[in-house]
Amino acid sequence: MLRGSQELFEGIKGAYPRAMFKSVGYTKEDLRKPIIGVVSAWSELHPGSYSNKELAQFVKAGIWAAGGTPVEFHTIAVCDAIAQGLGMHYSLPSREVMAAEIEVMVGSGGFDGLVLLPSCDKSPVAMLMAAARLNIPTIFLPPGPMLSHFDENGEQRIMSDIKEAMGAIKKQLITDEQFEDVESDTCATVGVCGMMGTGNTMGCLIEALGMSLPETATTPTVYAEKRRQAKKTGERIVEMIRENLRPRQILTPANLDNAIRFLMAMGGSTNVILHLPALAREAGFELSLDRIDELSGATPCVAKFKPSSKFTLWDFFQAGGVGAILGILEPLIQKDVLTVTGETISAYSRKVRNSDAIRSLNDPYHPQGGIVILKGNLAPDGAVIKVSGIKNPPNRQVGTAKTFDSEEDLMDHIMNKEIKPGDVLVIRYEGPAGGPGMRELSIPAALLTGMGLGDSVAMITDGRFSGATKGFCIGHVTPEAHVRGPIAIVHDGDSIEINLEQKQLNLLISPEEMVERFAKLPPRKPPMDTGFLGLYSRNVGQANHGALL
Repeated sequence: MLRGSQELFEGIKGAYPRAMFKSVGYTKEDLRKPIIGVVSAWSELHPGSYSNKELAQFVKAGIWAAGGTPVEFHTIAVCDAIAQGLGMHYSLPSREVMAAEIEVMVGSGGFDGLVLLPSCDKSPVAMLMAAARLNIPTIFLPPGPMLSHFDENGEQRIMSDIKEAMGAIKKQLITDEQFEDVESDTCATVGVCGMMGTGNTMGCLIEALGMSLPETATTPTVYAEKRRQAKKTGERIVEMIRENLRPRQILTPANLDNAIRFLMAMGGSTNVILHLPALAREAGFELSLDRIDELSGATPCVAKFKPSSKFTLWDFFQAGGVGAILGILEPLIQKDVLTVTGETISAYSRKVRNSDAIRSLNDPYHPQGGIVILKGNLAPDGAVIKVSGIKNPPNRQVGTAKTFDSEEDLMDHIMNKEIKPGDVLVIRYEGPAGGPGMRELSIPAALLTGMGLGDSVAMITDGRFSGATKGFCIGHVTPEAHVRGPIAIVHDGDSIEINLEQKQLNLLISPEEMVERFAKLPPRKPPMDTGFLGLYSRNVGQANHGALL
């Protein structure tokens, strides 16, 4: 049972903590008010986290004004754009560290409520998991996207343009000077990258779940309005404490169903298929891949953003943001779910402003959601593909397997060997346990796109892909190779069937051949024996259950 501030500070036994708080400037009167943790994923390492330290000051001003006492602390803030290659082993595991950091600080302290300021990638879901786990009044302030530079053609540049430029310069499709321009101009300001990657997908989902105030997810980080939103967020958490409004009243099965529909409608990141089951588990219920696929099949995709289209998060903001899609989805979502405002999610709905970025239910980009769950003898427990990131995906195709036992092996092949249309690149031992850490293969995927092969060469992995990935990329294959999943027995030259119409992913060999290959499969040593990654590798679950420790 968590302690509240009054239990922490009351009576003679409260003298120790009172003395500690007084030593840093809090008064006796301050300690009689609700004590509110202001928790930001802050660092100087990347633009998604950089502004949180400043935004936290505006949150604190709102808390003071409403009669509360703010207490600020920080968590780590890993950025997937930096944590590439070997660093990517730490990205997904950082989710568990961040959730545990917040749990430890709150469990050892005496907080009455929390304001959580995520950055991007894993911090938003880590904070959602912590909020559900702790279940004290909690509200979020998503940082919002950065602004973009425009290239000579009037197109906005985003981070995925750099990855694709890497493939283009390898094929000598652009000059060194053009490559330098892309690198220098992509990030115009601080904020979350202006594409529908995991950072913005999760920020939008936080708002769609009603865990932040309306219109907070897509308001650019550098806007003055973001500072006003921060103050209002600080004021609102004090009211939530008085109302005793808690996360598990909001994070219900019905609301996560709404979140899935929202995700599918906006063509969001495949990483969320990993995170929502983990969040559900923390909130006290189960969310299966079958349920996600059922809702995806019944939800049209009405929006697509870079790199899957020309539209960026700036265009999404201009079109009305999260509320605009919620308004379109009103006939499909459950409208009586509660939010941090104390009202239902219906209060978040907005009309689409003049824009081509968001379509209607009657004229969608795709008749079903942007993400599809595949199963079959190659992925008995499921695999994930973002069909909204593929141009004219075929209903069925069969390709020839080329196998790789790490991302490094794949990168060497892409950079030095011939790849031709129809190849199926199978990358294994990159799952949660086998990687460890379920690395994202966004750079190899972007290289293929930059080389003009993104829609004709498939990638299949027990690792994952970035929300910014486009092309024929199938991730989250479970069971993973490290636990002797079928992906471990694929051979070079095997035929692999990808059937989007029937949602199948199959290795085209006989059952008898599969049994024989499994019998010959040698045992594999743990990828890590020591440190946090060793602990993670030994204890992490499979991707279809959220890769939880």
